[in-house]
Amino acid sequence: MLIAVMRLVGSKAETIRQGFLDDVRRFATRAMGGLTRTRITPNALTATGVSLCIGSSVFAFFSYRHELAFFWAAAALFVAGSLLDILDGALARASGKVTPFGAFVDSTTDRISEAFMLGAIALVFARGHALFSVGLTIAAIAGSFLVSYTRARAEMLGLRGDVGLGDRATRVVVITAGLVLAPWGVLPWAIGVLSALAWYTVILRAFFIRSQLLQGGK
Repeated sequence: MLIAVMRLVGSKAETIRQGFLDDVRRFATRAMGGLTRTRITPNALTATGVSLCIGSSVFAFFSYRHELAFFWAAAALFVAGSLLDILDGALARASGKVTPFGAFVDSTTDRISEAFMLGAIALVFARGHALFSVGLTIAAIAGSFLVSYTRARAEMLGLRGDVGLGDRATRVVVITAGLVLAPWGVLPWAIGVLSALAWYTVILRAFFIRSQLLQGGK
């Protein structure tokens, strides 16, 4: 009953999210047409993407120097790096260079990118003695990592674990919106939304995986 209610509540947002992801995938597919004819490799895109995200976290940390300029620079770099994190997998598939190790590196660098950005945001809150916001950021980090972990564990069991709204694409949108609107005090609210989405997704996936196991008679 609970799993049905949770899925019903999120169905509308899930439809919107899926439409956004479909648009991103179409963009990635078109972009691959040119990239496959160059010497650019999926690993090069991965390295560039994570480097941009780490650079964006540096701008976020130094935002006290000029909030508007540094937060917006952080947002721009974070979006660019996150897009490259999407394109590297698409390029690997389009060029026939998909490997298990490449998929492992891609997934790992995604976590590194997010950890650096959320860590920088936690330091920004700590500098302002906003301890509640620091706590929210720590909860967001833990929840975001568990979102990926629950899906990976489900797939290892041969089950689906991709339900919920708190996937990486959604988290990138929420973090970016928080950075863009940070000069007007929105960043703590964005992190609160991020934490809630992540933990909602973790709980939903746990119930969804359990329901699959029960239906399978395990």
